[in-house]
Amino acid sequence: MTRYRLCSRRLAHLLALLAPLAACGGESTTAVAYTGATIWDGTGAPAFTGTLVVDSGRIVAAGADVEPPRGATVVSLEGKHVIPGLIDAHAHVTGAWAPDGVIDPVARVREDLLLFARYGVTTVNSLGEERPTLEARDTRSDSSSHARVFASGPVVADADPAAARATALANADAGVDWLKLRVDDNLGTTEKMPWEAVAAVIEAGRERGLRVATHLFYLADAKRLLDLGTGMLAHSVRDEDVDDELIQKLRASGVCYVPTLVRDVSTFVYAERPEWFDDPFFLAHAHPGQLAGTTDPAFLAGQRGAEAASRRALAQAQRNLKTLSDAGIPIAFGTDAGPAARFPGYFEHLELQLMVDAGLTPEQALLSATSVAADCIGAAEVGTLEPGKRADFLVLGGDPLSDVRATRQLEQVFIGGNRVP
Repeated sequence: MTRYRLCSRRLAHLLALLAPLAACGGESTTAVAYTGATIWDGTGAPAFTGTLVVDSGRIVAAGADVEPPRGATVVSLEGKHVIPGLIDAHAHVTGAWAPDGVIDPVARVREDLLLFARYGVTTVNSLGEERPTLEARDTRSDSSSHARVFASGPVVADADPAAARATALANADAGVDWLKLRVDDNLGTTEKMPWEAVAAVIEAGRERGLRVATHLFYLADAKRLLDLGTGMLAHSVRDEDVDDELIQKLRASGVCYVPTLVRDVSTFVYAERPEWFDDPFFLAHAHPGQLAGTTDPAFLAGQRGAEAASRRALAQAQRNLKTLSDAGIPIAFGTDAGPAARFPGYFEHLELQLMVDAGLTPEQALLSATSVAADCIGAAEVGTLEPGKRADFLVLGGDPLSDVRATRQLEQVFIGGNRVP
């Protein structure tokens, strides 16, 4: 009887997912058909000019020969380009970017998620934040026009293995989607988290069915983390060229590699005024206080002091990205956006360009930012424009497969079929 009830629930869920599909070729007064656009669906298939049908927050159909259902609202996107919403597999959502007048901590987090969404980032994996971000995960419903958020809770940083395990389990008890820890000595200026503590966190995650995302810098650390069972290399290897041993370990584990190239840019770029400070797309939603902070004399002194080392790290990261991509390793898009001077939403567009500058094609960069990132963070309902998936998509004025900078010609953003204001 128990098995029968379980099968019945699964059947009911399947029928609920399939019900909107009946609308195509049939009749629907709730469907919206977007016609005439060039659609790239994020699966790796060629782009096509056709129709995208959305009903009840989900994709019903997408194809060159799709006809709008009878009774559907028809929206012409003639001459536009449609792609899935961007997915950031490594960012930070803390509420730091909310308008000053917003006081409630959860409301501030939602304002951050709205900021991401306005720049076309429709899902964010937040790797290091406090409890309000966990409480804001109702944005994963289709009733929201904010970016969807996955969250890790506070970064586990205890040096004592027992304490690290306890912190990891406390995060798990809070209902996190990931665990996060740091394995880095900031170029010899701080102490690394001891390996016994790292192992304790990864083991705690294994017990609770949670993957661990790891901040790192060194090639040797990347290999050891993979041996221990990390679930994500959450930054680039930046000390030397990656080798065949790392490639084989990544291939065997299936663990995704998240370059976060723009994170390294952010550590030196403000030493001189960045060119994007004149970009209307950036300025449309740039936080005034954060902009002012980039001109603080103490901040600028730190940027100038780190410039040479940071430029070397970026160049190494880009070389390693190209090597790993050519080897077929899953490259998941991420930026580390969210801390001070790392502008949420806009940094994702800079990351795409940096990936192309490293030698990836625009399509490879866009796959990294859509379907690959979705697979990496376990967001099975987003990342592509396939029937049954959530209707998270962008309308662009240019072709991003020809020039990835066309993602900045962003005209409309939809999350769960809702247009982002």
